[in-house]
Amino acid sequence: MVKSIQITKASIRDRLIIDAEVKMNDPHDYDFSPRANMEGNVLQIQNEDDPESISTIELDNEQMNTVERDRLVELRVKFSVHGMHGVLTHKTKIARDGPNSKKLAEPRWKTVLPIVL
Repeated sequence: MVKSIQITKASIRDRLIIDAEVKMNDPHDYDFSPRANMEGNVLQIQNEDDPESISTIELDNEQMNTVERDRLVELRVKFSVHGMHGVLTHKTKIARDGPNSKKLAEPRWKTVLPIVL
């Protein structure tokens, strides 16, 4: 289950882009089905059938025009697990800064959601 959803940023490129951080209860939990709703100029993102995990952001006029034109939003999600991801107390040397280094995997997800007005 989703513990919390937090919208961190809203921006416009070709369409409205919403960046969000989602905290899950368990690392083996894959139950995340986001939904987007509009009430006036407030955009709500929530998990399907979960009224507790809801996050809102107030949109400005330019963002509202983009939403009304496209009727969809691009959602970029960064996942973390409650109690597992935090601040490291003992940091080691970063070995990925050379020309042949590989980027470490990050729990990120991107999708396009229709907006229910």
